[in-house]
Amino acid sequence: MPAGLAALALGSFGIGLTEFVIAGLLPRVSRDLDVSEAAAGWLISGYALSVAIGAILLTAATTRLHRKAVLIGLVALFVLGNLLSAIAPTYAMALLGRVVAALCHGSFFGIGSLVARRMVPPERASRAVAVMFAGLTVANVLGVPFGTLVGERWGWRATFWAITGIGALAVAAIAAWVPAWAGTVDEAHRTTGLRPQLRAFRSQQVWLTLAATALSYGGMFGAFSYIAYTLTEVTGFSAADVAWLLVVYGSGLVIGNVAGGRAADRNRDRTLIASLAGLATTLAAFGLLAEGRAASVALIFLMGVFGFASVPGMITRVTDAAGGAPLAASANVSASNVGNALGAWLGGLAISTGLGYTAPLYVGAAVVTLGLAVMLATARTARSVDVDRRRQTRTPR
Repeated sequence: MPAGLAALALGSFGIGLTEFVIAGLLPRVSRDLDVSEAAAGWLISGYALSVAIGAILLTAATTRLHRKAVLIGLVALFVLGNLLSAIAPTYAMALLGRVVAALCHGSFFGIGSLVARRMVPPERASRAVAVMFAGLTVANVLGVPFGTLVGERWGWRATFWAITGIGALAVAAIAAWVPAWAGTVDEAHRTTGLRPQLRAFRSQQVWLTLAATALSYGGMFGAFSYIAYTLTEVTGFSAADVAWLLVVYGSGLVIGNVAGGRAADRNRDRTLIASLAGLATTLAAFGLLAEGRAASVALIFLMGVFGFASVPGMITRVTDAAGGAPLAASANVSASNVGNALGAWLGGLAISTGLGYTAPLYVGAAVVTLGLAVMLATARTARSVDVDRRRQTRTPR
């Protein structure tokens, strides 16, 4: 594995920690800064909204710049945001720190995926993206336990100081290990800037892939947002059991990311279709079998596997459809966050209408099934275009 990919994985690990760690710290932050639980919750939702916005704005603003330099700048912004949270004397500054840290999130993964692809042969593109995203999946496993452990022993500020240090290491690693040639901007994007990237969004394949991304993430996150309630109120696990069950889920994310990247390099569309079909089936089965402990453990693991198996392929697919435009890769991250917000809202709506704590699983299965339908149509359209193109090249003029 190229050292540059390890550097990008370290950056994604730090960013992933920032995203997930706050869940275990909210009660302490709320008490220390003297704000309500609802206000403290904005440290999560405000982060997600900033990711969706920052992914587009920062990528558009840096389109002509050398991508390695942009990545270093983005991680430096991440360090600044976490530093602000670590020293925040007030809730307003803590929220500002979360917003600043979130701004780099989408652009880092969008631009970083393009740089990762440049460091390997084309036939290993999805695997390279999976290596970069491995940091994010590991952070999902360790984020909440890490934040809770450090927060309980040394206070919640110590957690943000630790993440700030990880970010500083990532800046140094990217500067030292990512080769300059991997961050070179192609001539079209350097000379004309944002305009050709916006033209890429005329592609039907780009929009269909973004829609499939939003729906697949939305379905999984809609179920995951309320999984603690399902596990405690339906399955009968204790609140203390939820932590290790989330580790089981996170382990599935790690395995799904690696397996999905490898499979996508062999047949990308088939991998995406199989992943979405597996996720929809898993969520529906989970809803039916949630009262059984053994079944719930197995299904929450599979939920992680299928939930992240599509991620490397989705990113390489949308960037290929967009002709390598970084804005499309970042838009994919924005689409996933829009899907997360939609899924969480639908899952909460289902519970509030009295359908019970398994309802988010069924809602998630329905949303992912819709995403599967979009992905099937996307793949069919792409095959038709390829057939027409081959016919045109064979037709004598």
